[in-house]
Amino acid sequence: MLSRIGLFLLANFGVLAVLSVSMRVLGVDAWLAGQGGGMNLNFLLVFAAIMGFAGSFISLAMSKMLAKKSMGVQVIENPQSEIERWLVDVVKRQAGDAGIGMPEVGIFDQPVMNAFATGMKRNNALVAVSTGLLQNMSRDEVEAVLGHEVSHVANGDMVTMGLLQGVLNTFVIFFSRVIGMLVDRAVFRIERGIGPGYWIGSIVAEIVLGIVAAMIAAWFSRRREFRADAGGASLASRGKMIAALQRLGAAREPQALPGEMAAFGISGKTMITALLSTHPPLADRIEALRNAT
Repeated sequence: MLSRIGLFLLANFGVLAVLSVSMRVLGVDAWLAGQGGGMNLNFLLVFAAIMGFAGSFISLAMSKMLAKKSMGVQVIENPQSEIERWLVDVVKRQAGDAGIGMPEVGIFDQPVMNAFATGMKRNNALVAVSTGLLQNMSRDEVEAVLGHEVSHVANGDMVTMGLLQGVLNTFVIFFSRVIGMLVDRAVFRIERGIGPGYWIGSIVAEIVLGIVAAMIAAWFSRRREFRADAGGASLASRGKMIAALQRLGAAREPQALPGEMAAFGISGKTMITALLSTHPPLADRIEALRNAT
């Protein structure tokens, strides 16, 4: 299903970039470098943690609104058709079985078969499906997809990802600046304050480490997908969940997703897209369900 994590990672990257630039423009980096004649690692770690977790939780808080805006989700407030009533009833039943509050239910206009769940709180989430999914899947398959997304909410995957991303952000901010300072000292021989080596080294390191952090976050997300599949099988049935995944596998690859989402599709054909993909191969997910006891 469409990666709610992909959208979260993009939002986190943007927020983190703004915070990082702000640190430089406001002179925070220069102040840190001037503590005790060099970069004070204790101060730097505190600032890195504050900025890192702030970026992560701002992104998490924005996730629901951003998903609605970017995907054009129409929330079903008063069901107007039989399919809308059915969707709301299924999600309500599954949410009750999963022990969470009733999520908002929405539909977004897109020919690709997809769905996602997002939200900062387990009891205030959003579950949305595409028109393509409703048109091309049977009711049993849609039920399984909804169970998968409700399981993401019940498992607290977005909050867990927010905490992980906060740690990764801290890692990126801290080590990029340490690397920048080392470049300044070793290459440009700057003894006090910061020079051109710091700016060049820290920016390059931030980009490289940011990519590494995205790969770690994507790997973690792929692990969570197996758990959500198991949850979907529990809320619907194993057969329905397998059938839904097989239907997705038979469909075209999700290159038709918006450009900013394409790198986070269900499967990828290159090493880079595989490492950045937030979903494991469908064949692996089906096999895991078949082997589940």
